[in-house]
Amino acid sequence: MIFQDVWAWFTTPGAWAGTGGILQRLGEHLAYSGLVLLVAAAIALPLGAWVGHTGKGQNLVVALTGALRALPTLGLLTLFALWLGLGLTAPALALVILAIAPLLAGTYAGIAAVDPVIKDAARAQGMTGWQVLTRVEIPVALPLIFGGIRNAVLQIIATVTVVAYINLGGLGRYLIDGLAVRDYTRMVAAVLLIAALALLVDALLALVQRALTYPGLR
Repeated sequence: MIFQDVWAWFTTPGAWAGTGGILQRLGEHLAYSGLVLLVAAAIALPLGAWVGHTGKGQNLVVALTGALRALPTLGLLTLFALWLGLGLTAPALALVILAIAPLLAGTYAGIAAVDPVIKDAARAQGMTGWQVLTRVEIPVALPLIFGGIRNAVLQIIATVTVVAYINLGGLGRYLIDGLAVRDYTRMVAAVLLIAALALLVDALLALVQRALTYPGLR
């Protein structure tokens, strides 16, 4: 019965277009998710590559990623909203902190796991440290790095719904608005949309990963 109602909600005239329509909310959700991923990647990927390459700060990274995973996103959002006020900065900051952990862990672990024999062979050929990192370690570590990216993207898409708590848009708007008026049909529809979006983006990233990874490392 509920799924019939959800289907009827999806096929209601005007459900997809216009202000507050599914396409608008979908665009907002993707924009928030993309912004968070870019900021988190700009911080975590270079840091993870440096730690994995040099071996410095490994214990700190392990402790940091474990601690970041334990932080409650809604609690962080509330804290930053009280500190910074309502707006995009507070949820973006909370979600960036959430996304850094899998990105950092995947990049660090991937590069640290590269066989030392391969790195020594590269250095024996006269490669500098930067060349070893960019031409050997990163290509070999790509499967694990992408694993971290895909994990982060799934977490971001699922969790960016919290921005609706502070009156921003995205697909979470349907959850918050539906909960306010006990419209469970709208809430289930929102959950299905978010799950479908996460699976679709993950499938696209899997294709990108496969295209960028050497055949012998797939």
